[in-house]
Amino acid sequence: MNLTTRVNRRTAALLGVAAVGALLAPLAPGARAAPAPAAVVRAVAPGFLAPADLPPAPGTTWTGGRVTAGMPEGPPFCLEDVLPPKGGTTWHRRFGTDLDTWAVQVSVTAPSTADARRLAAAGERAVAGCAADWLRRTPGGTASWADHGRLAVEEGAHVYGVHTSVPESESGVHLVGVGRDGRTVTFVQWARMGDLTDAPVAAFERTTAKAVGKLH
Repeated sequence: MNLTTRVNRRTAALLGVAAVGALLAPLAPGARAAPAPAAVVRAVAPGFLAPADLPPAPGTTWTGGRVTAGMPEGPPFCLEDVLPPKGGTTWHRRFGTDLDTWAVQVSVTAPSTADARRLAAAGERAVAGCAADWLRRTPGGTASWADHGRLAVEEGAHVYGVHTSVPESESGVHLVGVGRDGRTVTFVQWARMGDLTDAPVAAFERTTAKAVGKLH
């Protein structure tokens, strides 16, 4: 065997040992594996109402937009100082008809159950005081409200009605439901031209109960 052959065989042997060593290195005692890439955690939207869950709209049908992260273009009436909250994750869905009736649902998953409880309470206070607040900001206007009571669903829900009107303009009526399931709070609002006597309270109470029941 010549010198060149011996050198080539020795080189191949050394390379083989190095390759085996590289394969076994992760299994050696005390060896530390490279950290795995951090998992990407995506927030999952809570369940939302379907158009069929809304109060019937005579003469037309409901259509629903996509469930979208963040707030709608404008905060729901009466809740401008409550939404969006400082913490948590927010989603919304808008609903419409061919007539003067529309609705929106905004749901917030708060950082904790205590935060969610405070958010729901703040929403209830805001809606209960909405008519009076609106009157202070709207000289010459008229407003009234109704407390339609609580609903026994999950951690509870509360339904209100608010009517506003300004001279020489159509009056408007809103129904607002505030409900909570665990860390998630949902706000449902229905609106159309008219006054409190035109509001489909019983149907909207069923809508609010469905909204809370669908969250999780």
